[in-house]
Amino acid sequence: MDWHLSRQVQQWIGTYNQEAKRTGGLRLLVCRLPSRSPWLNAIEPKWRHGKQAVVEPQRVLSANELAERVCAYYGSEHLPHLEH
Repeated sequence: MDWHLSRQVQQWIGTYNQEAKRTGGLRLLVCRLPSRSPWLNAIEPKWRHGKQAVVEPQRVLSANELAERVCAYYGSEHLPHLEH
């Protein structure tokens, strides 16, 4: 989340909690999570292994090369990208 959005969310939660405290409602408890938490998201290890399998440390791959390698690694068809 962008920092400015995070501040907006924090402000909203603070205002909400003040109102909830004043009116006897339920307050929100914010639990901060680390930005990388693979134990909470089962796809993280798969992405990590996939990235290690397709990148080349010596050079940057073109978008087409990367797409082809990712599709080959995960066994999926490489479909054309959607146009805006």
